[in-house]
Amino acid sequence: MYNAKFLDYVPEPDPVTTDKIIAVHYYPGWVKGGTDIHHGFADLEDYPERCPVLGYYDESNPEVTDWEIKWAVENGINCFIYCWYRYKENEGKPVTREALRLGHAIHEGLFQARYQRYIKFAIMFENQAKRWGNAADEDDLIHNLLPWWAEQYFSKQNYLKIDGKPVLYIYQTDDFINSFGGTEEACVQAIARLDAEIKKYGFPGIHVSARSSGTDTRYRKTLLEKTKRDLSYVDILRRIGFSSAFQYGWEFIKAELTPEEFNAYAAMPDPRNCDANASIRCQMQKIRERAEYAPDFFMFTASIGREKSPWRKYFPFDSLPASEMGTIVSMLYPEAFRKLLCQIKEVVDALPAGSIGRSIVVLDAWNEWGEGHFISPCCGSGFKYLQAIREVFSSRDNLPDYRVPQILDFNGYDYQWKK
Repeated sequence: MYNAKFLDYVPEPDPVTTDKIIAVHYYPGWVKGGTDIHHGFADLEDYPERCPVLGYYDESNPEVTDWEIKWAVENGINCFIYCWYRYKENEGKPVTREALRLGHAIHEGLFQARYQRYIKFAIMFENQAKRWGNAADEDDLIHNLLPWWAEQYFSKQNYLKIDGKPVLYIYQTDDFINSFGGTEEACVQAIARLDAEIKKYGFPGIHVSARSSGTDTRYRKTLLEKTKRDLSYVDILRRIGFSSAFQYGWEFIKAELTPEEFNAYAAMPDPRNCDANASIRCQMQKIRERAEYAPDFFMFTASIGREKSPWRKYFPFDSLPASEMGTIVSMLYPEAFRKLLCQIKEVVDALPAGSIGRSIVVLDAWNEWGEGHFISPCCGSGFKYLQAIREVFSSRDNLPDYRVPQILDFNGYDYQWKK
């Protein structure tokens, strides 16, 4: 019998219309042996509900990336924000492909993908100084990091830009400031020089966005103690030269729950999962606070939470008695996530015209399978997270293709992990 595949390649995407940039954080940790701190898909053996629809894929395969692009753009997501790492040994040296940790998703995946034109991308500089490479100093930023970023990424037509300026996300804001001596003045000079130097590449400047984890009230107290100046955290970020702030997920602590919410959470068997309504309320409280005191400065993030059970063997956590708990574990399921998206859309649509939060919404995250925040199609929830995004943020003027690769006789993406 003649057995031919119904299609020769991933079906062409049919993007849905949306009036916003809907960007999603992308963790490129799914190439075998690439992470250095956990074991990728091998960590999910006891969590079959987290198995991707693609199976345990090879993330450097551009055909895999094309499936991801198709599913993203057909459901309203139009930008991937890739975590970008350099090895610590590369600090102070010219950046090379070999100096990148987990660079495969961009360089071998996205840049070789047939459908890359359908989606924008950006990078988030994962500059945790204790673990990965930061900027060694201002000269390293200007002479080593900037040329690589400008030539390899910013110059791409589909790189995320605001008013023509490439958007550079900074993960560890404090470490970034410390790399230039730890003073406000030194960082002001470094970002100003970065903005000036990038113009040599034909851009009108650069948009640097800082990750901001806490609330303004909390940071104001800390900064007042350090600087003796009653400036808000947003004031400090603006003065330094950051163009905006964002959040990589939301975490909250015991003090943010009501006594009733916490008692219900503490009574749960391990692993715990905070009540969805409490999780949504905590996220929205922070988002509304930011929308009130700095409506023009924040990109707002919708997160399903964080449930790291597959990583317990590497990062022990949340096994403490209730009286000693730190971060509250929360993972929203698709219907609760849709409820969260509706509330966020109501906030961002009410922002003043021209506010960055009105034009860009960030989602967390596409594929943090082990850390427990993912919206990419998987065996447990199918396409429901993506369908929620499409329903809330798009015009729903397309016909999404929810056929999984196996139905179309596309198999074998897990060859790397079978070995």
